[in-house]
Amino acid sequence: MSRRLIYAANWKMHHGPVAARAFAERFSATVEPREGRELWFFPPAVSISATADALAARPDATVGAQNVYWEQKGAFTGESSVPLVAEAGARGALVGHSERRHVFGETDADTARKVAALLDGGLVPMLCVGETLAEREGGDTERVVLRQLRAALEGRSADELGRTLIAYEPVWAIGTGRNATPADAAAVHRSIRAELARLGTAGRASVLYGGSVNARNILALLAEDELDGVLVGGASLDPDGWAELVGLGG
Repeated sequence: MSRRLIYAANWKMHHGPVAARAFAERFSATVEPREGRELWFFPPAVSISATADALAARPDATVGAQNVYWEQKGAFTGESSVPLVAEAGARGALVGHSERRHVFGETDADTARKVAALLDGGLVPMLCVGETLAEREGGDTERVVLRQLRAALEGRSADELGRTLIAYEPVWAIGTGRNATPADAAAVHRSIRAELARLGTAGRASVLYGGSVNARNILALLAEDELDGVLVGGASLDPDGWAELVGLGG
């Protein structure tokens, strides 16, 4: 049985509905579905519907939201609930991305509420965990990563843990051109997987790596069996470049 690999594209604040549809159409014309390869696209909220519609015929592609709020409805201007993004075509959402934590001040408690809302709403959380440069240099990588993991997933059922995707994204490597060595990333992934087993997950959890992934380093990263895929930002913004990267890794 071939190894299942996940390629997730986080477009951040790029690609409105017109550009998102054009991207999806160009990508689909370039890249054929392949067994053992799963694609996730995280467009801005305004482009979820356009992206989902354009990729509807691809069984290998899933669209997610970049963020959700934990309440189902109410007076929360600017937020999107799980039911709202689901109606738009999202089947999951990023939670705890470093920019949400460090730019917008989201706490571990916030990520726990969002994970719970997604699981309760039948959507897939892609929980992002990772340390800052200061924490890494202080030898605190594992402590920080496992704290973030426990805060979001403690007490969830084995089924819920099995439906949750994890993305290890060292904060110091995001958008900097630096990335953890494949061996370093694999070591953190092993710690994450061991903690998930302690929390009660059944089987092998999917743990992705994110942090300046590009065509130059993806092969070395995915050569590590502990890495189940990649979460990519800047290198996913061009359809031809993303097609090349997916082709190299897959």
